Amino acid sequence: MISVRLESIAGDISDLTKALSLSGLPTEDVAEPGRTFFRAVALDNNTVGYSGVEQCGEDALLRSVVVLPDHRGKSYGKMIVAETLRAAPVAGNVYLATTTAAPFFSNLGFEAVHRADVPDAILATRQLSGICPASASIMKLTKPPT
Repeated sequence: MISVRLESIAGDISDLTKALSLSGLPTEDVAEPGRTFFRAVALDNNTVGYSGVEQCGEDALLRSVVVLPDHRGKSYGKMIVAETLRAAPVAGNVYLATTTAAPFFSNLGFEAVHRADVPDAILATRQLSGICPASASIMKLTKPPT
């Protein structure tokens, strides 16, 4: 049986930033306050991926979901997202921005939304105000993954 547990990353984030960089994901703001990052660990205690959440008032931005290359295609991505959403204390809605993974996130209960419908606190994040290109899809969780 494949499963993951999340471990909060505190202190050294070099493995996280390396994994993000190798996957073409931004790293510019991962060390800034207001973000919580997790290491996803399989039953054999090997790291299989990473994820993060940035609190924006009551809402949150799902960030930096990456499955390490040797572990792709084994459903870890879905598990990492589901566990991250369970671990994140979000009172409001969860959003994300993606340039390449919209179909993956659609399968997990996220739907594309117009920027005009996104809360100002989410739009003001560094991710959406400058790091991600304006062409990035913004998605909102409408049905949590099972």
